[in-house]
Order: sequence, then structure tokens, then C-alpha cells
Amino acid sequence: MVFTRRSMSFGGKPEPSRASALPGYEVPGASFSDVMDAVKIIGIETYIAGNPWKNWLFAKVITDEGTYGIGEGTLNAFSKTIEAAIHELKPFIIGMDPFQIETISQRLIRDVYSEGAQIHMCAVAAIEIACWDIIGKVCNQPIYNLWGGKCHGKLRAYANGWYRGPRTPESFAEKAKGVAKRGYTALKFDPFGSTWRTLSREEFDLSLDIITAVREAVGPSVDLLIEGHCRFNVPTAVEFAEAMHSQRPVWFEEPVPHNNTAAMVEVARRSPVPIATGESLSSKQQFADLLKHDVVHFLQPEPLNLGGLFAARKIADMVDAHFGMIAPHSAQGPVCSAACVQLNASLPNFFIHEIFDEFNEPWEKDIVTNGVHVVDGYIEVSDRPGLGIDLNIEEILKHPYQQENHIPLFRTGWETREKVQY
Repeated sequence: MVFTRRSMSFGGKPEPSRASALPGYEVPGASFSDVMDAVKIIGIETYIAGNPWKNWLFAKVITDEGTYGIGEGTLNAFSKTIEAAIHELKPFIIGMDPFQIETISQRLIRDVYSEGAQIHMCAVAAIEIACWDIIGKVCNQPIYNLWGGKCHGKLRAYANGWYRGPRTPESFAEKAKGVAKRGYTALKFDPFGSTWRTLSREEFDLSLDIITAVREAVGPSVDLLIEGHCRFNVPTAVEFAEAMHSQRPVWFEEPVPHNNTAAMVEVARRSPVPIATGESLSSKQQFADLLKHDVVHFLQPEPLNLGGLFAARKIADMVDAHFGMIAPHSAQGPVCSAACVQLNASLPNFFIHEIFDEFNEPWEKDIVTNGVHVVDGYIEVSDRPGLGIDLNIEEILKHPYQQENHIPLFRTGWETREKVQY
């Protein structure tokens, strides 16, 4: 069985190149190591698309034989910062073989001898994901086939970002009905406005009324996932969890700060609603610290915050050892969405896939080819090589970076996604 190496042109059409093989298969005149050693990273390009609620940062890792991979390093208000970090990290990997994922990650994380948390790891992730894209293209395989194969032919998705508009029960209910009609069987939303740490009685009742209105709008068969955005202290989180329990939400996501493991554990032990967390963690050691308490069983690793796909895949195995389920965070741009499809397809303990793509700006679909597509609430897993998508640079350049592009979660009116002034 011989795999022909292919270089992908910008339009995604394969072009023939030198032959290669996997270990154990013979290619006349060339060993596997000889051919693999021929692939070298020679450059990294970066591009920012000015999505109004979060500038998306993309990377393109280029090899000496013309094959390239794409990645993403988006992080809230830090796209320019992470773009600079990518270019500062570039000298560590120029000349390296993109197949050497572990060594590349060690060079980019351990060898710089710094702790940059999410900002550092998002820069690493942009490069690491692009390397996996290259590997998949060279092997002519989707990435999930390099990790043990496809466990799911399609992925159940939950809608997020659908509730843009006034913070009223009526507005949330109306929009929820529309999303359910598209076939989604799960909706996530933050009903809490700009609250922080505590809830006034008025805010408490309004937030509960919004959840109740959504439940009544979509009926009992649609799952509700309640987003907390790390807003509350322990007593407020527990009180609200008890109050909304009758609406049967699937989870209460990050009700307390993610970096306060003791608080998250206490809420998880006292809440009648399961707790979900993990999107903001930036190392497997942080996940290990949380998992040892054995009280959180919905984990949401964010591949970008963790330095890439392989780290997220390892964490999924750690979670599986604790009988937990994985619902990776995927609230970035379309490359991250495609990367999470590859990850989720390979996970036996996959639970549900987050989708913002249908509720972002309509031009999102134009800046990538073969973007993630949801049909009746499910994502079909493609068999295209690598990530299965490509960047449309010409379209990206039509939407330049804007410094004010972010959602200020603690400012009144953020859920409208209009510009909120500080």
C-alpha cells in the first residue's frame, strides 16, 4: 500500500509530488525516513479577519516542497499580541520536519522557558494545528485517521451565539424557536447580562425567567446548556443552580472563575445541575488537578488555549480515564471549528460540538473553503485530507483587523453584539 505525497495548491487541488510510504510499506528507491526528512518548514504567514465580536487570527505554515497547512490562534482581544508571538516563535521551528509534533511543541513551550498561559499557547496552537494539516495532506488522510480513526460519522452540535438582541425572555424565546426549527437539539446561552459575583433579586429573577421562557419555547426534548462565563461566587452559583434545576439544563458552564479549582469543585459537589468547565485551562496539569476531585464530568478543552490538537487529544484520554465526557470549546473562527471536528470525530467520549459559525457574520463562509456545515443539528465528518478546509486570503483581506472587535461580557448590552463603549 503506497501513499503518494501531495502538495495542496491554494484552491485545494492536489498536485503530484515525490512518493512516500508509511512504515512497513515499500517505496522503491527511498526509505520512509529519507522521504519524511525532505519536508522542512520554511516560513509562517499570519492573517487577521476582523470579525466584529472577536478578531480571528490565522496562520499558514509553509514547507520547502510547497505543501502548507493552516491553523488558528484566536483569543478574545489579543489577536495582534498572539500574531507577534507566532513570529517571535518562528525561528524555533524553521527547518524542522512538521511531522515531529512533540519536538516542535517542546521547542515552542518548554524551550522558551516562559509561562505565557493562553496567549503563549494560542500562538503555539496556530503552528501545531497547521503542522497536523500538513501531515494529513502529505498522507492524504483526514487528521482523525492519524489518531486511531473515526469514532463518529456525524457530530451532534449545539448552537451558541444565536440570542443576539435584547435581554428579555420574549427575545430569547423567539430566537430559540428559530434555532430549534433548524434542527438543533441543544442550545447554549448566557442569560445573566453583565452581572459579576452576585445577582440582585431582580437580576436573579430575570435570568431565571429567560431560561424558563427558552424551555417553554423549545419544549422538553431540546437540551439547554447554561453559560456562566466565570461570573459568580460559590453561594450565588449554588443558589441559582438549585433555582434552575426544574428546567433540566444539561450543564451549568463555568459558574465560578476557572482558575479557582477549589470553588469549582465545591459548586460541582453542591449543585443539582452538572458543572462543565475547562475552556480556559492552558495545560494538562491543570486538568489533572481538576480531575483528581472526580466531581466534574463534562470537560471542555479548548485546543487553542492548550497549544494545539495533540494536547487536547491527550486530555480527552485523561478525561476518559475518569469516566468523563468531552465537549471541546469552539467559540473562535472557522479553522478552529474544523480542527475541533477532527478532534471530536476521533474521541470515544465525545459528547457534543459547539457551533457559532451559523450565527457569526455571513461572510464567514467566504473566508474558508469547505467550512464546517450543520445539517439538522449535526455535522457530517468529511474525509478530506488534513483539516479538510483552506483559507481564502483574498476574502480575509476584505475584513481588516479592528481593535474594538470583542465582546465585553461585563458591560450592559454585550449580548446584542453591537459596539459597547467603555
